[in-house]
Amino acid sequence: MDAVRLGLAIRALRRRRSWTQAQLGRRIGCSDQTISRLERGQAGRVTLRQLERVLESLGARLLLRALWQGEELDRLLDAGHARMVDLVLELLGRLGWEAFPEVTFAIDGERGSVDVLGFHRATGTLLVVEVKSVVPDAQAMLAGLDRKARLGPRIAVERGWRPLVVARLLVLPDDRTARRRIEALTTTLDRALPARTLAVRGWLRAPEGRLAGILFLSDRQQARARHRIATVRTGSPHGQRDGP
Repeated sequence: MDAVRLGLAIRALRRRRSWTQAQLGRRIGCSDQTISRLERGQAGRVTLRQLERVLESLGARLLLRALWQGEELDRLLDAGHARMVDLVLELLGRLGWEAFPEVTFAIDGERGSVDVLGFHRATGTLLVVEVKSVVPDAQAMLAGLDRKARLGPRIAVERGWRPLVVARLLVLPDDRTARRRIEALTTTLDRALPARTLAVRGWLRAPEGRLAGILFLSDRQQARARHRIATVRTGSPHGQRDGP
């Protein structure tokens, strides 16, 4: 993050609205000294949430990007996303859903792909799943998920499915970073995707009605299960007893 450039942008946006530093501070519940520090390029002295609120009040949004060894970070994130997709497919398969990854569509000039598209034949429920290895920009993500859910029935027909209900699900890694980010977006996400992991898992086992929710998914349980199986097969002392 270029703190100096960010400070200049905040100052320009504030002046465009003809606000003083004190007026901007009152709008977000901080002091004019905090605004002054931001505008002087001292963003490191405020919290990320304060910074987001300042920009939101000015009609802008904060976009952070991590850089690491050229394109290696992109490859790392792609691998994380692919693993999350695999976990979703495994979960849906165990619970009796038909599910497919990366389902592309081109309908009335709208193009894109659904990370995972699932269908529960017994109830006629279509599930549109957005998988993120990192917590995305909420507004852009929700707009994309809404669009895919709207087009979902037409995408499903191309696979021979006749959905009666369309559900939406955001899947995130079960880690502290993702949970903190979701907590920071509580107001927006509680309205758009109110169901959380426990309720989502119950619904996936026996879908009834529409679902809009967030599932925090971890591969730790699957990893432990694979480890136990491997332990038994290799004859480890933990998997079998020695002696007669």
